[in-house]
Amino acid sequence: MKKQLFRTLAKLNKTILPSYTKRGLDLSKASKLQMAIFGWKLYVTKKALD
Repeated sequence: MKKQLFRTLAKLNKTILPSYTKRGLDLSKASKLQMAIFGWKLYVTKKALD
């Protein structure tokens, strides 16, 4: 149940949120919002794969 929720969230993240790795964003120069989005996507992806 929990894993399915995170898989659905991961699909939503992929369609809605921007992909900073494809844009070549330098994380040392990223804004706090960009870092928060990056961290959220990383967290959801990790939980979806566990």
